[in-house]
Amino acid sequence: MAERTSITSGLLTAIIAHQGAELQSLTDNHHRELMSDGDPAFWIGRAPLLFPIVGRLNNDMLRLGDAVYPMQKHGFARKSNFEVVDAGESETLLRLAESVETLAQYPFAFELDAHFRLNETTVHKTVAVRNTGGAALPFSFGYHPAFAWPLPFGGTREAHQIRFECDEPANLCHVTPYGTIGHDAVPTPVSGNLLALSDALFDDDALVWRELNSRRLTYGAPGHPHLDIAFPDTPWLGIWSKPGAAFVCVEPWAGMADPEGYLGDFYGKPGVITLPPGDERSFRMDITLTA
Repeated sequence: MAERTSITSGLLTAIIAHQGAELQSLTDNHHRELMSDGDPAFWIGRAPLLFPIVGRLNNDMLRLGDAVYPMQKHGFARKSNFEVVDAGESETLLRLAESVETLAQYPFAFELDAHFRLNETTVHKTVAVRNTGGAALPFSFGYHPAFAWPLPFGGTREAHQIRFECDEPANLCHVTPYGTIGHDAVPTPVSGNLLALSDALFDDDALVWRELNSRRLTYGAPGHPHLDIAFPDTPWLGIWSKPGAAFVCVEPWAGMADPEGYLGDFYGKPGVITLPPGDERSFRMDITLTA
């Protein structure tokens, strides 16, 4: 079994895999699991970190000037082994830096720190990207946690919903069958600030917001404990499941897949952040279990 680190606040317990710095389990003090069951019939992921890309590149190729590098969907961080830098009872810090394997796909020096801290019924997750090289560092970053659907608190699967902090009237992006972002918009399924969850929402892949008013939402069934999810540093959002799966992903992103047919330089790709040498950019996501 892959190496893992466990932390607890007494009210929540989290297990983080060293591969990918992935939150694989989150349980309350009654041992009820809040994360995906990882059923291989649907998807084995739990909460991968997406770096240095979010989504898919056109032809799975990252272009830098005249050079082309192979890069699989969502990047390499999710399959890379992180080093445990610090570990305590209620928090831990894991780090990924460039290696022979990463330089073959992404010719940059970097550090990617994933910090997890539990405080009562909240998971505080902060990922920091640091440019340790001499050139500007282009990247995107995203969270991809898969929460149990239904949550283990008695509400039916059909009753579960996502409620945004603000109304969300904007159309959504069209995800092509290849996984890139199409040129046409899709009417939003949100009514005011409420998204009623159903399998039919995900017949054509993820729901993707490029125009998003909210930086906080709640997930759960009315009248039952729910999750309050805050993502102050990420302007875009994906919500994804597969019909019949026992999970729904709430994915705050800073970046997204290539526009359909995009053949430009990675530095110019929509959603790419450029970090000067020596600089750092962090992205926070707080998940609170609320009665």
